[in-house]
Amino acid sequence: MSKGEEVISEALKAEERLVSDWYVLTPEGVLHPLDRFDFEGYEKLKKFADYEVRKSRAVEQEPPHVTLMRSLELVDYEPASDPGNLRYYPKGRMVKALLEEYVTSKVHEYGGMEVETPIMYDMKHPSLAKYLHRFPARQYIVESDEDRYFLRFAACFGQFLMSHDATISYRDLPLRIYELTRYSFRREQAGELAGLRRLRAFTMPDVHALCRDLAQAKREFKRRFKLCVEVLRGIGLERDDYELGIRVTEDFYRKNRRFVNSLVRMHGKPALVEMWKERFFYFVLKYEFNFLDALDKASALSTDQIDVENGERYGIVYMDEDGRQKHPLILHCSPSGAIERDIYALLEKAYLDMKGGRPPMLPLWLSPTQVRLIPVSEAHVKAAEATARLLNRRGIRADVDDREETVPKKVRDAEREWIPYIIVMGEKEMASNLLPVRVRREGEIRDMTLESLVNEIRREVRGMPWRPLPLPLRVKERPRFVG
Repeated sequence: MSKGEEVISEALKAEERLVSDWYVLTPEGVLHPLDRFDFEGYEKLKKFADYEVRKSRAVEQEPPHVTLMRSLELVDYEPASDPGNLRYYPKGRMVKALLEEYVTSKVHEYGGMEVETPIMYDMKHPSLAKYLHRFPARQYIVESDEDRYFLRFAACFGQFLMSHDATISYRDLPLRIYELTRYSFRREQAGELAGLRRLRAFTMPDVHALCRDLAQAKREFKRRFKLCVEVLRGIGLERDDYELGIRVTEDFYRKNRRFVNSLVRMHGKPALVEMWKERFFYFVLKYEFNFLDALDKASALSTDQIDVENGERYGIVYMDEDGRQKHPLILHCSPSGAIERDIYALLEKAYLDMKGGRPPMLPLWLSPTQVRLIPVSEAHVKAAEATARLLNRRGIRADVDDREETVPKKVRDAEREWIPYIIVMGEKEMASNLLPVRVRREGEIRDMTLESLVNEIRREVRGMPWRPLPLPLRVKERPRFVG
């Protein structure tokens, strides 16, 4: 390999030559050839199938979430960096951090042991060099003196090398190792890059499980399937928001048909199946929960795989109860998919809501400002600020629009920021126990006491991580990040 030459994995080349058989598998266990399935009532699945079979990832037009991520001052392109590397403004950094904390907390509950590993690895390392060619991704290469390193595209490398050095008993299995990689790197082709949907640097929660045998791997796989559904629900994505895609070898499906069928039953609606006559990659089974956006592009969120190669490739062994060393099977799971892609899905979902006549919103626990207080005049600013500070002390992100603008303009601006609760405060409100709360989700104004508002917000965000207001309390004191 000459210096500076792009490294293209054999798996990526194989993917381009790959010939697949496509099916739809129903919860009843019936495997339909794709061209014979009646998609009536499953229009999203039909769009997902068309996208996957076509295998065209090129971006013909800018997806709607790009305008939203900029107008909400969450995320933006960074022209001084490589394409696909983004900048996060204070509100966007808060949203991303909360998602990172939430997913990590769910993996901790599941039993994942959190570790940290390097972001670059020696291309000459024998195990790594072989694995590079079994993963369909383009690499970033870093040169130092005469050595060449690649930037990781997942947490696999560090976790597998760590497992190779560990002493593991069959009693320790399944052994669950977790890292939130900030960042993983893939040199996606320039024509495929699009906002938060497809990036070159992304944050990937990556939890592997070393399993004793296929029986244990299948039990663990189903447990993690449920974990992925639960994680996406907490983020704000329900089953109707995504489609299940399954990729499997013909041999594995024939021998494990009931197991694969059980995944579709758990999903509760038909799934797209891509089946290969031979194994091209290191896994025999993989599923993805795919979000379908406003341009009918599908993007994988949660995923898991049954890896039958890397236990042996990396020399990972455990001592079985018969006293013999054996190689584990390895499950590769991201319970949420890339954190950036979760934000993309939430923004695209909000856009689809807007098209359907519903108010676009982020989930309440992710809203940078949860309550905005709008003083009628300068005389009411101090009272509004005191109320906002009280709310912040009680774990609710509240701010005050103290700009020298009309009340209607301030209300319109708050609505453009998707703020869930807006309170206009004047003499009447200062003298009353009741506040007129404009509730975005309902599109109406409700009279509420401050205590009832606090209780309502706390109920909705219970169990989710919290961070303080990411910007100054007073709107007048805030910079404008996007022109």
